Amino acid sequence: MGHGSSGRRPAPPASPAPPAGPAPAASGGGLLRRAGRVWREIVKFGAVGGAGLLVNLLVFNLVRHVTDLPVVRASVVATVVSIVFNYIGFRYFTYRDRDKSGRTKELTLFLLFSVVGLVIENGVLYLATYGFGWDTPLQSNVFKFLGIGIATLFRFWSYRTWVFRALPVAEESGAPGGGRASAADREAAEAESYLRAQPKPPEAKKQRSKAYR
Repeated sequence: MGHGSSGRRPAPPASPAPPAGPAPAASGGGLLRRAGRVWREIVKFGAVGGAGLLVNLLVFNLVRHVTDLPVVRASVVATVVSIVFNYIGFRYFTYRDRDKSGRTKELTLFLLFSVVGLVIENGVLYLATYGFGWDTPLQSNVFKFLGIGIATLFRFWSYRTWVFRALPVAEESGAPGGGRASAADREAAEAESYLRAQPKPPEAKKQRSKAYR
């Protein structure tokens, strides 16, 4: 009886489960960081776009007063000038941290989407001028402004999606401040190392004792 009882050992207490709290916090923090990046992008885009709007309207009115070009042609000239201004502002201010590897492709796509925006912007002015006869200086500026606003929505979507592409996550993590993007991965690795450091379950000890017998 003594020999039978000596082979049994009290089972060690069950190891506590690793804390599962940080995962939701990391997820919420990631959403907040993403929303913050989008908000900063919108502010920078608006700053460059606002300056481009002033350039567009100033050139538009200057061309109308200095030359005899029809209103829509004067608007096209102003739009082309603002496109050049906007590219410099977007490339070197709003999206200066985006991928710069394919500059030829970037310029091609920028010009393509800018032409579409030009058609949208001046199409509104053309419709108001020749479709409804609203061609006073005030009306021309109002519909020029309206066309710019509609075209800006298209430009914001197309530029950030196709022209100024975001860097991959792996490259962002190497940039200053990019290490925060991998916080969830670090927490997962810490949880895994915590589990490996825990004592083995009692079954493994029982099997080892039977092998010695």
